[in-house]
Amino acid sequence: MKITYLGHAAFMLSENGLNVLTDPFLSESPVRNNLNCDVKADYILVSHGHPDHLGDTVNLASKYNSRVVSIFEVATYLSKKGVENIAPMNIGGKLNTEFGYVKMCQAVHSSSIMEDDGRIYGGIAAGFIINFFEKIIYFAGDTALFYDMKLIGDLNKIDVALLPVGGNFTMDVDEALYALDLIKPKIVIPMHYNTWPVINADIEKFLKGAETKKIKGVCLGIDESVEI
Repeated sequence: MKITYLGHAAFMLSENGLNVLTDPFLSESPVRNNLNCDVKADYILVSHGHPDHLGDTVNLASKYNSRVVSIFEVATYLSKKGVENIAPMNIGGKLNTEFGYVKMCQAVHSSSIMEDDGRIYGGIAAGFIINFFEKIIYFAGDTALFYDMKLIGDLNKIDVALLPVGGNFTMDVDEALYALDLIKPKIVIPMHYNTWPVINADIEKFLKGAETKKIKGVCLGIDESVEI
C-alpha cells in the first residue's frame, strides 16, 4: 500500500488500482504552490465541513464520480451541490467496501460549511478508521487530544496513524505525542502543520518523541509517498 501526502490533511491511499483520498484541500492550499490538483479518487473521505478539509470535494467527486464518505450533514450539503455518489455516515457507523471498510469515529472539533451568505451547520467533526486491504489506517481529522483515543487503539490494531500536530486548531506536538501512548500505532505520519504560520510545528521534536516510544515517525513532503 502506498500513502501519498498532498498537503495539510490530504492523503491518497493507493493499492490494487484503487485510490482513497482524504480531505482534499488542494487548489486553494498555499503549500501546493500551483502543483497539480486534478487527482482521481475512487473514494473521498471528508472529516468535516471547514474549507481547508472539504476543499475540492465537489469538483473532484463530480468529475470522477468518487464515492464521498462524510457525516450526514456534510453529505446533505454535497448532495445539494450535485454530488451523486454519497455515503452519509455518523459516529460509530461502518461502511463495507471493496477494499475493506471505513468506520467513522469521534473527533473533538467544530464543523461548518462556508457559503457566500454565511455559514451552514456541518454536523460534528469526525475521524476515520480505514481498513485498506487489511492495513488499518487511523485518520484523525482535525481534533484535540481526547482520552477515548485509547478505545481506538484498544479496538483496532493501528498500522498507521495520521495525526494533526500544528496546534491552535488541533493538538500540538506534545499532545500528539501523548496520543501515541493511547493509540499505539506502528507508524505515525504528522499532518495539519506548517500550512500557515499559526500552525507551524517542530516536526523534528515530534519524530524524535515518537522514536522514544518505539513508533516509526514518517515526515512526508508534498506529493511524497511511503510504502507500508
